[in-house]
Formats: sequence, C-alpha cells, structure tokens
Amino acid sequence: MTRNDITNLILQTGVRDRAAFDLLYKHTCAKLFGVCLRILGDRGEAEEALQEVYAKIWTKADRYAVSGLSPISWLVAVARNHSIDIIRARRPAAFDLSAAGDIADTTPWAEELLIERDQTALLERCIDNLSEEKAAAIRGAYQQGMSYAELAKRHNVPLNTMRTWLRRSLIKLRESFPE
Repeated sequence: MTRNDITNLILQTGVRDRAAFDLLYKHTCAKLFGVCLRILGDRGEAEEALQEVYAKIWTKADRYAVSGLSPISWLVAVARNHSIDIIRARRPAAFDLSAAGDIADTTPWAEELLIERDQTALLERCIDNLSEEKAAAIRGAYQQGMSYAELAKRHNVPLNTMRTWLRRSLIKLRESFPE
C-alpha cells in the first residue's frame, strides 16, 4: 500500500467511511501494534492499547492534515502518544507535600553523632584494657552475637566459666566507663 493510499484511507475515515477504516486497520495494525508493544512491553496491554488507538484514529481522522509528512508517521504518533499516556498512568499519585511538615525527623543531630562516636571509641579502649581472651569473648558475645556455648567452645573453657568471664568483664567495663 502506497503513501497516497494510506492518506486517502485516513481522509475517508475522517468522513466515517467504515470500509476505508477497515482497510486502514488491515494495512497498518501490525506496525502500530509493534509500536505499542515496544513501549508497553506487555502483549495483552499492547493489544488493548491498539484497540484504543484505532478508536482515537476513528474520532480524530477528520483532523488529519495532508502534508509532506508520511501518513504512517501520524498513525505512529497516535499509537506512541497513547502508549506513553498508559505508562504515565501507571505512576503512583504524587504525595501531598504539605503533610511532610508534620513528620518528625528522626535522624540524630550532629552533636548526638559526635557523642555516640566518642562513646564508641571510649568503649573500645575500655574493652582493649581487658585481657586479650576476655576482650575477644566480649566482642564475640556483644558485637558478633555469639552464644555462651559458642564462645566457650571457641575459647576451650567450660560454659559456666564463659558466663563468669562475661559477667566480670561487663562489671569491669561498667566501672571503667565514666557516667
């Protein structure tokens, strides 16, 4: 089908010629379906969009202006724009930013972050003052989440000995940590 043939079918569709519209559909639906499918990425959605595109073509064909442009370009533009509108409709509605003022900011202040960093550094120094095996046990229990049994096995001591190490080490840390 030539460019002039497609132009004539669009013009005849503009005056509600159903036979011309049927021919236009028959000769251009594969191309327009490809446009819809490429943009939407879903065959079922593209098929539905294609039907809506041809409904638009039926209602807007009388607005088609013959120009130096290819008539298929006009048809592709209708399909493309409709498919993009479907994509845009998928986006969630924008949030009302006026309510954002009522939401509390839970991020810590810079001063709080500095205090926490200093306390962490102090705690590390206090742990380093423990014997090497007790420091490793404290780090294993409270930083790595190891159980008493796992720590006892790791350090090759009885379970109750590990409990005593941890309890005494915590007492020592509490005493060395300023309030």
